[in-house]
Amino acid sequence: MKPTGPIPPYFEAAADGQLLIGGTPAVELVAEAGGTPLFVYDNNIVGAQIAALKAAMPDGLAIYYSVSANPYEPLLNFLGRYVDGFRVVSRGELEHLKRAGLAGIGMTFAGPGKTDDELQAGIAAGATISVESEGEAARAVRAGERAGSRPKIAVRVNPPFSIDGRGLTLGARPTPFGVDAERVPALVQSLVEADVDWRGLHIFAAAQCLNDSALIEAHKAIIACAGEICTKLDLPLPELNLGGGFDVPCFAGERPIDLYRLANALHETVRDGPELLATTRLSLELGRWLVAECGVYLTRILDRTESCGETFLTTDGGGHHLLGATGCLLERGRGNFPLAVANRFGAPADEQVTVTGCLATPHDIFGDEVMLPRTQVGDLIAIFCAGAYGLSASPQEWESRPSAREMLV
Repeated sequence: MKPTGPIPPYFEAAADGQLLIGGTPAVELVAEAGGTPLFVYDNNIVGAQIAALKAAMPDGLAIYYSVSANPYEPLLNFLGRYVDGFRVVSRGELEHLKRAGLAGIGMTFAGPGKTDDELQAGIAAGATISVESEGEAARAVRAGERAGSRPKIAVRVNPPFSIDGRGLTLGARPTPFGVDAERVPALVQSLVEADVDWRGLHIFAAAQCLNDSALIEAHKAIIACAGEICTKLDLPLPELNLGGGFDVPCFAGERPIDLYRLANALHETVRDGPELLATTRLSLELGRWLVAECGVYLTRILDRTESCGETFLTTDGGGHHLLGATGCLLERGRGNFPLAVANRFGAPADEQVTVTGCLATPHDIFGDEVMLPRTQVGDLIAIFCAGAYGLSASPQEWESRPSAREMLV
């Protein structure tokens, strides 16, 4: 038997043992949607995450949602009521926001490889362009001239440190993301002289981290780095984008971030920070942490087979919809996402099975040797922590199979 990750604490069983999502039995949601595979997103969970973040973090901290995590437009529309803006990395993500009725909302446009058309579209949409190089900065200035508007530009910094699950490591790493810190003052000065609307710095040093201490060290180092750059410029900093990097527990043994410990440390770091940052607006860009736990992927068992003494449950879903929850990334030894039998959510686990997807690869495995209640063909498997990087990060054209349905409840 191999363990699964922890089911998020928001889910419970109805009196008849059915999994409830947003207060509605999963089987009813599948019927309403017209079948499986189906992603269901519970907006109450997203709202709770945002409320907890705002209650904990320093006053005035701006929250941007990273559209890459999940661009489902009804979800974007819901988020637009509660976040300060959105982070986009492509023209396609700008279009998602427009179709979600969010044209005109605050935006940052980040990421390397922006085309001239994307720069111009971002500027026309009022986004702050987070430039990743001197060359991109020059192209952004020219794009503003073509658009006939003063572009909003921030500079992404490649800081002289990096963060991983173990903590902070000194020394910059070569990367296409951002400008090396020692070159940033000259670039900012050139942008100010070009009369752009300089919006500050973007310094991101951690990715998908569950280590509170590492994130705390990252924030301290980011603020210190920004202070040094502003001291060389002798200019106050309009905004400092701290990036994100907050993860949620998906595998056995993982624990959630202690949000209040993280927030208290950020309070202290800001209080004791450089003088030139006294009026700086701080922002966070979060995707996975805001929406991962709101999502459940529902997939139906098509077949139950025995092989060499092991039981396999084959479902109609797979890595073409939720790649990160399968072994298709060749990370089978890493562990199993949290999963359950949706129509027997309250039942005890009494058999060991391996839950597979429908793809013609032995790596399409959702649950490797897991304990579940006795299941039959037609039962529903629920895979949790599926609200982020599902369809947006999966090869949907794999084997030319149909896309999954989605719904917001």
